[in-house]
Formats: sequence, C-alpha cells, structure tokens
Amino acid sequence: RPASFSSFLFSHPIFAMAARAQVNVQFSGDNKSILLPSVFLAPIRLDIVRFVHTNLNKNRRQPVGVHVEAGHQTSAESWGTGRAVARIPRVGGGGTHRSGQGAFGNMCRGGRMFAPTKTFRRWHRKVNVNLKRFATVSALAASALPSLVLARGHSIEQIPEVPLVIAESKLATITKTKDAVALLKEVGAYSDIERVKASRRIRAGRGKSRNRRYVQKLGPLVVYGSNNNFVKAFRNISGVEFQSVNSLNLLRLAPGGHLGRFIIWAESAFEELETIYGSQTVASQKKKGYKLPYAKMSNPDLAKIFASDNIRAVLRPRIAPVRALRKTPSVANKSFLLKLNPHAGTVVPKVAASKAETEERAKILDAYLKNLRATN
Repeated sequence: RPASFSSFLFSHPIFAMAARAQVNVQFSGDNKSILLPSVFLAPIRLDIVRFVHTNLNKNRRQPVGVHVEAGHQTSAESWGTGRAVARIPRVGGGGTHRSGQGAFGNMCRGGRMFAPTKTFRRWHRKVNVNLKRFATVSALAASALPSLVLARGHSIEQIPEVPLVIAESKLATITKTKDAVALLKEVGAYSDIERVKASRRIRAGRGKSRNRRYVQKLGPLVVYGSNNNFVKAFRNISGVEFQSVNSLNLLRLAPGGHLGRFIIWAESAFEELETIYGSQTVASQKKKGYKLPYAKMSNPDLAKIFASDNIRAVLRPRIAPVRALRKTPSVANKSFLLKLNPHAGTVVPKVAASKAETEERAKILDAYLKNLRATN
C-alpha cells in the first residue's frame, strides 16, 4: 500500500475511528489486536458498486411472460373494405354482443398485448470478474467507515469500534439464540436489531398476497470463517444475515447498491482477509494474480492540493483576460456619419474665423445695438 496514501488516510479526521493500524478483538481476554487488512484501504467507487449490483441483481429473476395464445383464442376475420368500419379482425356469428367486436389487436378489448412478453428474453447479465472484485473490495472498505455505516441507517453508536471483530473463543460458546442476543447487547449492537424490528410493516402492493406480506430493514451481516457453529444461534434474530468470508457477495455487502453495511466479523474471518485479497503490492493467495486496485488519487482533498505551496510555486501568474471595447456609434466617426447621411461628404466644411475677425464682428454688433436703442 502506498506510503503517501496510508499517511493521509490515518491522519484524516473522518478515518480516526476506522482506518488505523490495529483493530481490537472483542472478548479476547488478552487485549489482542489484529493488523487492519489492506482490503479496507481499497478505493471506494460508488459508480462501480452500483453498476455491478444492478447487473448481479438481475441474475435471480425467474422468466415470466404471457400465454402464447392469449388474445388469439377466438375466430375472427376482417370484414374488409366498403362497409365503413375499420379493417380490424372482427368476431363472427350473431345473437350476442361479442359478434362483430374487434379482436386480436392490442387496441381491442380482449385482444393480445403489444409485443407479447416471452420467457426466452435475456434475463441474466454477465459481469467481469475483475469488476465484481473491485465492487466487493469497495464495499468492504466502506464498511470500515463509521460515517458511511451511520449514513446507511445502522445504529452503531454504542459499539466500541468499526470494524467490529469478535473473538473465536467467545463465538464458540454461543449455541442458543438467547446467548447471541446477550452477545449483541454486550457489544452494543442490539440497538440495530431493535431498529429492524421497529421497521417491520406490511408490504405495499400486490406482493402482500403472494407469500411476501411483510418487509423490514436489514440489520448486521455476520461474516464467519472456518467455524460456523454459532450461525444457528443468530439465524432467528430479525435482520441478521450470514456470509462466509470465502464467498462474500456484493448483494449482501451493499444491499440496494448502498455502501456502508454494518458487518460483525469473526476473528478467523477477519484474519483471512489479507490472504484472500492481498494488497496493492502483494498478490492474493487465493485469487490467482489478483492485487487490490489503486486509488485514482492518493489524496482526494482537492482544495488542499490547489492551495498547497508546492502547486502554487509552479503555476504561472494569472493572465487577466483582454476584453475588446465596443465602439459606440457616433457622428464624430466619419464612416458612420456617411452611412447615416451620404450627402455629408459633399458639404463644404466651415472655416473657423480668426480672433481679429471675431472681435471686429463683435464691435459691429455692439454699434448696431446702440443705434437701435437710441432710435427707440
């Protein structure tokens, strides 16, 4: 795993609770801790998770289609032209309202639907193995972030830490459902079960009469390793699901395509993650040639990158955009004046009088005005 990415990850406040070097094993007795597997540092790609989930979710559909003869179980022929009615096939016979009615067409009462659905439609989708693995490791990485687990709706305020790892010695003693409930209460995870119970409600729609009457939210996912004897104790608790660490399924890790599933890890399963998925530099021991994907950016804090001195030192100074000034039309502009008045080019310009001529004209005007006043 890159040193720069790890140093950023462990220093960022959002990862203060989850992404740390060691994870404590609850009920171990000797304060045992396990090194955080590299899979929890994988890049979180919501777009890949949603794409893979959408396609994988189609693989459990059952073929469905209308009956091949639906809408055609009658004898009907068109009346042809010349009778001032549409040329749609019509039911023959007489003595009943059905005779003469249109048939077969999708616009007719009792006719077939448009483009009748067939059972040989392409119901299932193939997804690339590497893409499925990318989505799985993204969902696992998201499950280690308390903010994403809380955002998904899980109640994890009382648990000691995320990821939550339970010692194998403690799980081996659980054989009854009451023991499993006591464990969940002791570790602070039972509030998530109560959230599931409070959400149980009657399904909206037709499914309530088709053997799926109730719906409820999902609770924690219990991931086990080599020992799965305690599974029977948990299976009757509302909302709890199970998964083997060797066959993790994205549909369970990110139900609905939403990241942040609350996962309770068995100690053996948590220790096996490094063997199954490897790291970004060491290949997996169980998936041939597979290494964890690198993040597109080692530091996703773009604002901090843009404001850093190292980046600003190599940038050229900002060039102010040169805006061309628009010239306003004016009669002082000769070309514009000629457009307005083509005759303006033939007018002889007036010659300005000299100062002596101006003074002489002023004297003549004053003398004229004095003579005018004297006569009146």
